[in-house]
Amino acid sequence: MTYCVGLKLRDGLVMISDTRTNAGIDNISCFRKLHLFCDPGERCMAIASSGNLSITQSVISLLTEGLTDPESGKKRTLMDMPTMFKAAQLVGAAVREVYRTDGPSLEQHQAGFDVALLLGGQIRNRRMRLFMIYSAGNFIEATGDTPYLQIGEHKYGKPILDRAITHETDLAEALKIGLISMDSTMRSNLAVGLPLDLMVLRENACQPELVHRIHAGDPYFEDLRRSWSEALRASHQAIPQPPYKGIAGAPGLDKKTARKVTGRKPPRRKVTK
Repeated sequence: MTYCVGLKLRDGLVMISDTRTNAGIDNISCFRKLHLFCDPGERCMAIASSGNLSITQSVISLLTEGLTDPESGKKRTLMDMPTMFKAAQLVGAAVREVYRTDGPSLEQHQAGFDVALLLGGQIRNRRMRLFMIYSAGNFIEATGDTPYLQIGEHKYGKPILDRAITHETDLAEALKIGLISMDSTMRSNLAVGLPLDLMVLRENACQPELVHRIHAGDPYFEDLRRSWSEALRASHQAIPQPPYKGIAGAPGLDKKTARKVTGRKPPRRKVTK
């Protein structure tokens, strides 16, 4: 399993992926899952991958070597695509081509065709875009209302993105929130782990502002993990205890509040002489 996230914001793009791949608890390896396709100043694209490693590697290799155009017979690569939409279509075509060649054999061995990809980037004089490509080769696009996309083990890292990310979030803040999302996933799922690969691409730059790998022991990431844990503990401790009667240490409801909550008067206690 893996976790990758892409954030398409007003000022640019942030993409982060882990590198852990496992085929059982005693077979854990490290593989790069964030791949760059750049011609500085002209175009820059990044692909993050999750799923069956043999499938994702085949897709990336096809995109690097090129797919044969059925009409012209020429090879098509991401460096030839005129728009990001056409680039997403090419990635989808590569996924379908790998399925055509490997899908039947995988099915014979009862192995699923498991692959998902994030494609983000910009071509000069075109707008920046972020897509998620499914195993059928179809895709969706991030929007201003939903400015991020996730693949892999995404559920643990989603709450912080829902609460903190908007289209207006600046790139430095988005990178920090993305790393918190990654940390939350790593804490809850051992199949996601360091090193982490990340890229920051500013709008209209067409070359990465930052390409970096975070290894175990990275001072900033260790401090971020510790600070986030401490902030969560401090926050939940600062929230008042539930007022519901019967919980140890809780004050319970007074008569006026109880009537508002239940809609009826609290029962009178029977007085015995």
